[in-house]
Amino acid sequence: MARILVIDDSPTDLHAIKAILEPEGHQLIEAADGEQGIEKARGSRPDLILMDIVMPGMNGFQATRRLNRDADTASIPVIMVSSKDQATDRIWAKRQGAVDYIAKPVEKEELLEKIRAALGG
Repeated sequence: MARILVIDDSPTDLHAIKAILEPEGHQLIEAADGEQGIEKARGSRPDLILMDIVMPGMNGFQATRRLNRDADTASIPVIMVSSKDQATDRIWAKRQGAVDYIAKPVEKEELLEKIRAALGG
């Protein structure tokens, strides 16, 4: 299955995502903020990134933009996963380079479907 980098500062949300993805056979890599997430993306080359928006320091929009402008990480699809669920947030996420957007709380089937689509499966 896929190696997925989850960038989220909430232990509760991280636990919920792990509970969905690990039983499906996905390998998870964790980062607690945007800066750490960028470092881990460069070092581990995940198949996909799940990115929160509201985090300390660099937010998810900024981190996604940096990942998409870096030749080493630009090909890694990013799905935004956030409690922010306004149309403007979704539009801004796409403009920063995200391939999709999921509102929290995460629903299992929606998450798995969007991951399959982002990975081309």
